[in-house]
Amino acid sequence: MGYDLERFVGYVNEGLLCSICRDVLEDPLQAPCEHAFCTACIHGWLLHHRNCPEDRQVIDVSLLRPLYRYMKNDLNRLQLHCRNREYGCEMVCSLESIDRHERECEYSQIPCSNAGCTVQVERRNLDGHLAVCEFRSRQCPNGCGYTILSAEDTQHNCVAELRTELELLRSEMICRVEEAKHEMESRLDSQRRHMVQKESILQNEIEELKSQMSRMMSDVRSLMAAERQHRQELEQAELEKREL
Repeated sequence: MGYDLERFVGYVNEGLLCSICRDVLEDPLQAPCEHAFCTACIHGWLLHHRNCPEDRQVIDVSLLRPLYRYMKNDLNRLQLHCRNREYGCEMVCSLESIDRHERECEYSQIPCSNAGCTVQVERRNLDGHLAVCEFRSRQCPNGCGYTILSAEDTQHNCVAELRTELELLRSEMICRVEEAKHEMESRLDSQRRHMVQKESILQNEIEELKSQMSRMMSDVRSLMAAERQHRQELEQAELEKREL
């Protein structure tokens, strides 16, 4: 849908009107036959038709192009009233700058920022509404630190709130202690498995050393026996030499 023609000041050229909604072009596109449309209007039309609504020439979304520059410039220079005119805004500005003005207009209807409040107020009156809004929040004046809504003032009980907070803290502490306990047990199990593995490796190494020592002792005994045999042979040879 385009901009309501009634909002514009002065004459609006027929070529700047949407061929479908007959309002002033909004986000315009142009067909090869040079008829112009609001983007939303022509896209909605082409969902059910395959031709121009003015001259019935065949068109497709891929054939649509932006408005000619001179037409775009003429469109942007049009003067119109702010849409908040009914609320008291008297601003008249160009179509090119109307969106920027309306985003900041003091007469715009905006929702209250308090959760749960459905009231819409003019931007200029928002601060006044927030000061009296029944959904506004504040700190408990008795010092319990709890944030309360004005609507809950009569139901607020500091002792009950602090008791609830204490229970929550206790539950959280118990959870943290359990988590720390599980983590420590997991670490101890991991270290225990590691130590058992190391013990097994050391035990194997000890057994290997024992086996090597046993072989060495056997070799030493064999060497000692060979040495005795060799000494006896030398003594026997010396004896025979003396006899000769």
